[in-house]
Amino acid sequence: MEYGYFFTGFPGFISNQLIREVLRKNDGKGKIHVLVLPNMVDKAEAERAAIVQDFSLSESQFEIIKGDITISGLAIDQEKQAQLKSAVTHVFHLAAIYDLAVSKEIAYRVNVDGTRFVNAWAMTLKNLKRYTYFSTGYVAGKREGILYEDELIKPPGFKNYYEETKYEAEVLVESLKSEIPVTIIRPGIVKGHSATGETIKFDGPYFIMNFIDRLSFMPFLPKLGKGDTVVNLVPVDYIIEATTYLTFADKGAGKTYHLTDPKPYKVSELYEMMMYELLKKQPKGSVPLALAKGGLNFRVLRRYLGVEKEALDYFTWRGHFDSSQAQDDLKDSGITCPDFKEGIAAMAAFYRENKHKTQYQINII
Repeated sequence: MEYGYFFTGFPGFISNQLIREVLRKNDGKGKIHVLVLPNMVDKAEAERAAIVQDFSLSESQFEIIKGDITISGLAIDQEKQAQLKSAVTHVFHLAAIYDLAVSKEIAYRVNVDGTRFVNAWAMTLKNLKRYTYFSTGYVAGKREGILYEDELIKPPGFKNYYEETKYEAEVLVESLKSEIPVTIIRPGIVKGHSATGETIKFDGPYFIMNFIDRLSFMPFLPKLGKGDTVVNLVPVDYIIEATTYLTFADKGAGKTYHLTDPKPYKVSELYEMMMYELLKKQPKGSVPLALAKGGLNFRVLRRYLGVEKEALDYFTWRGHFDSSQAQDDLKDSGITCPDFKEGIAAMAAFYRENKHKTQYQINII
């Protein structure tokens, strides 16, 4: 039978790129169904047109469905529900609130209730071959030390409501593994493409670049804190390629994967690399994180620097992601996580060229 791919999170960047990779892997065959909020339809139509043209798809191969994951049945009308029940073979659930500063109410409604409704909907599909859910490595919350892929342990606390609700959502998806073929993806902090630097928003790791850029007029720039912890940054192309491979590989069913950098850099090393690429300078001295975080209580300063105070919590967190299962199952694919150092020049170049076009947010996935 023809494959039918169902995506939430479109027209977001990762969903967009994942659709392209799925089409590449399957030679442009199969039908794409994307669930889109009514207020995002115009943007979705533009992204759809680009994909249809790039892959020479027929108009009927790419369908936009108005809906909402926070409503039972995903707010899809009954006639369309009946069609999808037999047509969809692969579900990719990416839709979520990825803002570290999100409120508890919104985070729970979208990330937890939304996932509960997607889970229930996926269970009604007659020909489901794989349900791929995008979680995050940061479901670990405030747990530290070595964190394993086969663990889903409730931590003693969470750094923000994003982490808390993604943990609760993953618990819901984990419970389906005995009933349907599930693959759970836990990325690290996502950065742009390793070769081109392309991204659509300067969030996550880019807040360091925002900070350096906004204060570039100063005679010297200090580090933020000691910088002796690691921050796990992962290029979007690795996440997309690995997710696609593991989704269509039989061995991927029933597993959870850390799509993280197996050899991450310390914060101080990342800071130095970014500063050198942007300013050709080295940092001097350091600002205590407590002082920096206090300053970021002021919204005007946060907006100017392009930094949210919640992001600083990751400068002192001492968790280390074990990705052995992902590395083992990707061995035959030739897919590996690029070294951050190899992509820093492209990352900085893209930032310089587009920093005035892209509104910052502080997100991780």
